[in-house]
Amino acid sequence: MKKKVITGATSLALAGLAALSLASCGGNKLNNGGNVFHIYAWNTEFQGFFNKYVSDEKSNDNPNATHHLDGIPVKWTITTSDNGAYQNALDTALRENQGANEENKVDMFLAEADYILKYTNTSLTKDVKTIGVTNFENAYQYTVDAASDKNGVVKGVSFQCCPAGMVYRRSIAKEVLGTDDPAQVQAKVNSWEKFDTVAAQMKAKGYLMTASYADTYRVFSNNADKAWVDDNKKLTMPTPVKTWMAQAEKYVKEGYTKTEGVWDAGKTAEFTKDGKAFCTFGPAWYYNFCMGTAMGDASKPATDEINVNKSYGDWAVVEGPQAHFWGGTWMIATADGSNDDLVAKTMNAFLNDETVCKELVTKESQFSNNKKVNEAVANEYETQKKGNGFLGGQNDTKIWVEMADNIKFKYNTIYDQHCNEGLQTAFVKYLKGDDEINTKEKALNDFYTELKKTFPNIVTD
Repeated sequence: MKKKVITGATSLALAGLAALSLASCGGNKLNNGGNVFHIYAWNTEFQGFFNKYVSDEKSNDNPNATHHLDGIPVKWTITTSDNGAYQNALDTALRENQGANEENKVDMFLAEADYILKYTNTSLTKDVKTIGVTNFENAYQYTVDAASDKNGVVKGVSFQCCPAGMVYRRSIAKEVLGTDDPAQVQAKVNSWEKFDTVAAQMKAKGYLMTASYADTYRVFSNNADKAWVDDNKKLTMPTPVKTWMAQAEKYVKEGYTKTEGVWDAGKTAEFTKDGKAFCTFGPAWYYNFCMGTAMGDASKPATDEINVNKSYGDWAVVEGPQAHFWGGTWMIATADGSNDDLVAKTMNAFLNDETVCKELVTKESQFSNNKKVNEAVANEYETQKKGNGFLGGQNDTKIWVEMADNIKFKYNTIYDQHCNEGLQTAFVKYLKGDDEINTKEKALNDFYTELKKTFPNIVTD
């Protein structure tokens, strides 16, 4: 799962991309017969799903035990994302993959939206249709677009769809807005102008609108009107990102938010029972897995130790000012792996096996990458009056079904991760009143300087 922002540059960057592209002729020949199914990942989230729903054992009771697929042992190489470690390790493995021994040959690896194009546009990844992954009828189109190279060749499959929305505090909504009903709250925040109005109302009642200056960043950046870097390597900041900068500056100045980062403890502290932040933004994986200080146990009384400082059930989700997405995990096929049939079996299971996809939704609080399954579960929950306890019983699956088709994967480049994270890192120094970065111009220059350390060929103003 997406636990931390990656700070620090990946060492291979553009030079590494060139090396990756030239390191292998790739090709679309079916490669089978390997005696180890080797998967690269940055954490154990997907490993757990694989063990429970796809492996021969169908169990994750002992995650450290070796699992198998069609009798072949599965080897996992897990490297944390911190400071670019995962990409560095993966880049090295892919460059060496063609000549690697069977124990080290990588068959499949995981990638996120921010850097997936770095890999799909090289010859070290493979057209999944040639290995038997051909049915994308029920997949959300943006997940297919994200895993496709510049010629439209699909190199991977996502096991999840990640529409994101505004997650708000019901009790604060009732006090300040007079209602916690999602439809009525949505009507009050369905534009950025209305969002600003509500922010002022929250401030007047002693509340924060958000807990982080970066809470709304992904809403703006994933609705970009242009690529961060054009074909001439010229940096051109998307207009919505500029709008976010103005909003972040205003919200910090007016006391509508805090200068905490998305993953900082000072932000998550606002999710406790006595927290003052009205809302945050995120997809199902964010509130179901990352809002730890808000979590509780619905089976125990509110006075129980595990619940006494929690806000379980005091939340709801709506689209907010704009539809957007955040995150996602894609399975990518390597050109030089030795178990293409197992790669295809894994991808097809998470894409088209309705039993597996339904288990992800109903048992793992995921939103699957299968429209048919998601819609069926949403309708089933609606009929049964069943919902997410964390969200006060709201049928969030229905919300995501309504939003998911609005997601676009457009204007994305190999530079996005560094641009998105680098700008926030530099800009917050200005927002905090850093002695050296005390103007917006200095913040941008700091951003450009750090970016060019990784991508020296980028042209900045």
